[in-house]
Amino acid sequence: MTVAVRRLTTAAFEFEQDFQRMLHWSAETDHEIETRVAQIVADVRARGDAAVLEYTARLDGVERASAAALEITRDELRAALAAITPAQRTALEAAAARVRDYHDRQRHACCRSWSYRDADGTLLGQKVTPLDRVGIYVPGGKAAYPSSVLMNAIPAQVAGVGEIVMVVPTPCGERNPLVLAAAAVAGVHRAFTIGGAQAVAALAYGTATVPRVDKITGPGNAYVASAKKHVFGQVGIDMIAGPSEILVLADGTTPPDWVAMDLFSQAEHDELAQSILLSPDGAYIDRVQQAIERLLPTMPRRDIIRASLEGRGALIHTRSMEEACEISNRIAPEHLEVSSADPHRWEPLLRHAGAIFLGAFTSESLGDYCAGPNHVLPTSGTARFSSPLGVYDFVKRSSLIEVSDAGAMALGPIAGELADGEGLPAHAEAARMRLRG
Repeated sequence: MTVAVRRLTTAAFEFEQDFQRMLHWSAETDHEIETRVAQIVADVRARGDAAVLEYTARLDGVERASAAALEITRDELRAALAAITPAQRTALEAAAARVRDYHDRQRHACCRSWSYRDADGTLLGQKVTPLDRVGIYVPGGKAAYPSSVLMNAIPAQVAGVGEIVMVVPTPCGERNPLVLAAAAVAGVHRAFTIGGAQAVAALAYGTATVPRVDKITGPGNAYVASAKKHVFGQVGIDMIAGPSEILVLADGTTPPDWVAMDLFSQAEHDELAQSILLSPDGAYIDRVQQAIERLLPTMPRRDIIRASLEGRGALIHTRSMEEACEISNRIAPEHLEVSSADPHRWEPLLRHAGAIFLGAFTSESLGDYCAGPNHVLPTSGTARFSSPLGVYDFVKRSSLIEVSDAGAMALGPIAGELADGEGLPAHAEAARMRLRG
């Protein structure tokens, strides 16, 4: 089977033009979707449960007499956990344990309160507190994602969030038992069978049944992404996720079949996913191309993979591994595999990526499920300034300031002078009053 994956070489005169064309992807949501989402969000805000019930019946084919009937009880979550196969439960609990351990270490490293006193006895510091309530959106419909439950709920749980509320669409009323089991394992407090823009709006504004949250995390389709943009400011959000991406830096030492399958692992998500190989070994790129053509017919999702590879994929021949690292930094991929005999030689050169997978045995799919770090990652080049979902997304920081008498004497003149310069006399006087006792 011939697969027409784009082939580029950095030595070619037209490389820069072709490279930019390859990266282009419009993150702008279709105007029709934006308009429809705005209507749904406004309707849910105005009519609450009635609107949620109406959209759930119309869009998901789930009709209920009351919004309360859309809630999945804790007993139902525990029953789902008890009903899955022993192998599934073992895998789910093992993955959850690794994810929890990683994020617990993350909490100790980055999310602790601290304070100190300066020479005048003034206390300065930072108080870190968890959010009271968060909403996690778990995609449903074409596929079920128990791993998304773990990756969103466990960091929130580790952070100490008071209540975790899950929403998940159940088209035609079908509830995925593994998703419900994952919710039980991850410590979800409440769960509702609603999805789409209506679920995001319900979480953001609250209804008589769905509690209002402080932040919404989790991936979804274009309607979900648009709804998160609409409610941002009313609540916090994690990120606006685009299509999935993988970039493989290969020195030619990894079996070509492994790399081909790693490219497939992202291409199978959807037709807009992007899979790119960068290598200084032209003959190796040829072998990967051959592996792609040989393995693709064996893939159940081969039509999606083929469309993705031919539409947005690329095999790029670079002058060196150093140049490959430079190009990788320009792309700032969601997933970056360093498929090399000496990955630690190249890792210091890599500045921008959602997650970096080091060595031939570190397939991206392990990170998706059970390695430990979070799989909710920045896409579309936003790894230049964004980070993976983590414990830090479920806490907030408050500054602590306790000025001593001596500190007021030292700081008052400074504040007064600057306030005068800004034309804010009340500010200046408030500082100077302390000087007069």
